[in-house]
Amino acid sequence: MNVPLRVLAVDDSVVFRKVVSDVVTSDPDLQLVGTASNGRICMQKIQQLNPDVITLDLEMPEMDGFAVLREMKKTHPHIKAIVFSIHSERGADRTFEAMKLGASDFLSKDINLGSREDNFQYFLQELLPRIKQFCKPELTNEGLKPWTRDSKLFPMYVDKNSPKSERKVSPPPVQREAPKSLLIAPAPSRTGNATRSIIAVGVSTGGPNALAAFLPMLSASLPVPIVIVQHMPAMFTRLLAERLNASCKINVKEAVAGEELKDGTAYIAPGDYHLVLKRLGTKVITQLNQDPQENSCRPAVDVLFRSVADIYGEATIAVILTGMGKDGFEGIRLLKNLGAHVVAQDKETSVVWGMPGFVVEAGLANSVVPIQHVAIEVERCLISSKKHPA
Repeated sequence: MNVPLRVLAVDDSVVFRKVVSDVVTSDPDLQLVGTASNGRICMQKIQQLNPDVITLDLEMPEMDGFAVLREMKKTHPHIKAIVFSIHSERGADRTFEAMKLGASDFLSKDINLGSREDNFQYFLQELLPRIKQFCKPELTNEGLKPWTRDSKLFPMYVDKNSPKSERKVSPPPVQREAPKSLLIAPAPSRTGNATRSIIAVGVSTGGPNALAAFLPMLSASLPVPIVIVQHMPAMFTRLLAERLNASCKINVKEAVAGEELKDGTAYIAPGDYHLVLKRLGTKVITQLNQDPQENSCRPAVDVLFRSVADIYGEATIAVILTGMGKDGFEGIRLLKNLGAHVVAQDKETSVVWGMPGFVVEAGLANSVVPIQHVAIEVERCLISSKKHPA
C-alpha cells in the first residue's frame, strides 16, 4: 500500500484554502496535513509537518510566495511547490520568476469561477493531477530491456553517476566537449550514415527550467532548426520564448503558422495549438491547428513528432525532457524505428520522470543524460556528419 502524499495548502484566501483542502481530502492517495494563510505560517508548518507538496499562492501578506520559495530552496529543497497564477501577462511573468526560484508546477487561478461547486470541479480536474504526479511510482532503469529492431540490439548509455547535489536548473558553463563518460555509439540508421537535419523536443512539468538549462548551451552556429512542444497555456508560451531568446545564442520564438524553418532557430508551439510541419517544395513550414487534444494535451508532443517523422525520419534528433505522463512516447517509438537518435533527460535532474522515464524503460533512448549535458549530446550527434538539405 502506497503511503499518501502529504500536502500543505497555503493561501491567504479562506475560500481557496477550503477548495484546495476539499480537493486533496477527496483523494485517498493524498493527505492534507495542514493549511496556512501566509508565508510565515507556511514556513513554521513546514518545519512541524514535513509535507511532500505545498500548493502556494504568490500574493500573500507578511511573507509572500516568492519569499517562501527562496527560503525553501535553502532549507527544504526536496519539497515540491505548485504555485497559483493569475492568467494575465503579469501573472505569467511572475509564474516564471517562481519557477526560476524552484516551483515545480503552476496552475492558473481564475478569480471568476463562479459557484463553490464550479471552483471545486475546476481544481479537481486541474490541480489534482498536478499534485498526484509527484506520488506515482517512480520508474527506474533497473532491468531495462534494450530496444530491438530486426533482431539487432543497439547500445544505450545511462549515466548513473550524476550526484543528487548537482540538481541545478541554471545553465552551467558551456563545455565544448562532452565528458568521456557521456560518449556513446552513434544512433542506428537505415543507411548507417544518417545526417541530422532537425531537433524535435518534448517537455512538460519542469520544462521552463529544463529548457533554460538546455537551449542557452547550444552554439550560435547551430546548423539545424529546433521544434518544441512545452505543455503550457496560451500567452505563457510567448513569454517563455521571449525569456529564452534573451538568454540564448540561437533565436527562440513562438511558432506562427506558415513560416519556413530556419537553421539556428527554435520554434515553440503556442499554447492551445498543435504544431505540425509540412513540406512545401524545398521548404519545410509550420502549421498550427486546434484538432482534438491528444494525451489530454494541446499542443501535444506526439502530434509534432509524427509530422517530424513524416518529413525528416532518421535525420531527426528527438529530445524528451522532464514531464508528467506519456505524451511523446508513441512519437518517439515511430522516430526510433525510422533510425532517429533519441536523447532522454535522466531521472536525477527531472522534476517528474514520466515522459523521459517511459521512453527509457521501453529501451527507446540512445542516451540518457543530465539536463546539463543534453546540449553536449545533441551537438555531438550533429558533428558526426554534414547536414544535408531537408
